[in-house]
Amino acid sequence: MKKWNVSAVRAAKGKQKLGCVTAYDAAFARLADEAGAPIILVGDSMGMNCLGYETTLPVKLEETLSAVAAVSRGAKDALVVGDMPFGSYQCGDDAAMANAVAIIKAGADAVKLEGGAKVCALIKRMTEAGIPVLAHVGMTPQSVNSYGGFKKQGKTREDAEKVLADAKAVEAAGAFAVTLECIPAELAAEITAAVRIPTIGIGAGPVCDAQWLVMHDLLGLNEKVPSFVKKYADLASVVRNAFAAYVGEVADGKFPA
Repeated sequence: MKKWNVSAVRAAKGKQKLGCVTAYDAAFARLADEAGAPIILVGDSMGMNCLGYETTLPVKLEETLSAVAAVSRGAKDALVVGDMPFGSYQCGDDAAMANAVAIIKAGADAVKLEGGAKVCALIKRMTEAGIPVLAHVGMTPQSVNSYGGFKKQGKTREDAEKVLADAKAVEAAGAFAVTLECIPAELAAEITAAVRIPTIGIGAGPVCDAQWLVMHDLLGLNEKVPSFVKKYADLASVVRNAFAAYVGEVADGKFPA
């Protein structure tokens, strides 16, 4: 197993499809790493999957830093990407730079932020300062209030052209890869062919250079998952039954024996 870095991810485009996952602690990061996941994202999706929030918006930078530090201790070969939570880069470029530096110092190899053309100046400044950036266009969850819910983007030709322009813009600004979330598969294929950096799809069809799945979704820890998700395990039942067996044995005096 090789250590994944930004250059290796870029070089994989057109040669190797990458199955990328999220993780939020050292234990699951170690398991994903041992399984060969090339990129582990410490996503702000921890808000809904670990912290009990209804959206990603309440996630604090301090929570991200703690999770990034844990994941970086568990992952040895995967590229660890730290999501910049809402408010950590909408607060002015100087503050955004300081927050990105904090995420790198916590152990991330790169940062991820949402938005297209409007964040390109910041992407350029970060990459010139030696901070690798993974961009994110299409449906951007931190804009959920503007969308009025988590809604597919790029459905009309006009909207599709905007998403395509955003993807080209973040590439020009220096992003080493770009996430395409919840856009039509045809548009994702068009973008994948139009940019030289890898595209990482989530709900964007099969043509992307790589795919994301949220750890809790693919492991079957969440009862409700997006329609594009494939559950590779049913850990919710396994864990629930194990807890129930333990509680029952203690109640019955069987444990400890």
